[in-house]
Amino acid sequence: MQLGKSTLISFGVAASLIVAIACTKEAESKPNFVYKDAPKTGVVAKINGQEITESEMVTGITSEIYEAEMKVYELKMNKLRSLILEKFMNAHPEKKNLTNDEFLEKVIAKDIKISSAEVDKFVKERGIPKESLTPELKERVKGFLTMEKKKGAVDVWLGKMTQKNPVEIYLKKPESPRFNVKTEGSPATGKGGEQVTIVEFSDFQCPFCSKAAETIKEVKEKYGKKVNVVYKNFPLPFHEHAKIAAVAGMCAFEQSADSFWKMHDAMFADQAGLNVDGLKAKAKAIGLRLEEFNKCLMSDKHNAKIDQDMEDGKEVEVKSTPTFFVNGKVVNGAQPLEVFAELIDEDLK
Repeated sequence: MQLGKSTLISFGVAASLIVAIACTKEAESKPNFVYKDAPKTGVVAKINGQEITESEMVTGITSEIYEAEMKVYELKMNKLRSLILEKFMNAHPEKKNLTNDEFLEKVIAKDIKISSAEVDKFVKERGIPKESLTPELKERVKGFLTMEKKKGAVDVWLGKMTQKNPVEIYLKKPESPRFNVKTEGSPATGKGGEQVTIVEFSDFQCPFCSKAAETIKEVKEKYGKKVNVVYKNFPLPFHEHAKIAAVAGMCAFEQSADSFWKMHDAMFADQAGLNVDGLKAKAKAIGLRLEEFNKCLMSDKHNAKIDQDMEDGKEVEVKSTPTFFVNGKVVNGAQPLEVFAELIDEDLK
């Protein structure tokens, strides 16, 4: 069938109308946002004459914003460190015609060697099965350890270069928000008058929490009575024995604060034994009054306190375990001692 010219024109007009209507509907389906300067500080939007403040906007996502800001800061800081390193290398008398990589190998990291013992130690610490330890994997481990040592060598070298000629840094580090965390009625290592309080939201079945508990022991050894550690329960729903373990901790706390921390250590040391029989065995091993403990364990008397701990955590944006608050400043995850020490030392000053 052959179409006439007028018919083609009609189809063309109809197609144009369809496209126009579709585009109009698409445009109408999107929010009509007008971006402009705020009428005053602290206001981020206005709807029907009602203002939405910046404070309202960030409520509930303060920690996430801080983490994002820290990622940007770390990206910038890493780039800045590389620029500083490059300038010191270029000014060094041994640089001459060496490339940066050659200078790193021949001057900064010239003494680095990885022994078989270091490889074996790494393999043992990471729990790598012997049957999986192929020559290729050994080489990869050796390469990783070499890279880590080179990073350390760069720090040492920069330390020497900047000892008499310190570098001024004007890049501002994001400031961590401070949260007001409720601690009343929770187990604590101190009496409440310490210079620094660390509030820990944790789960006795969480493997990262067990690792973090070891770091907190290091914190207590380093700072002693200057630091008070407060434990808050945050049992995660997908950990089968986390809730009953939290109850066990509170039942031990009934008998004394010292009993709680003994039970705390015993549960983290044996996370495979957190069923009822395992908890009763731990109570016996640490010398609790068994009849009293067993009766408490099978009751629901501490459920309200555990639920309240979780609500307290949600109020301060706890989303995972372990989460710590060092004088209100958040530390997420099983971080090394240095992370806690930086915040503690700042406040002790």
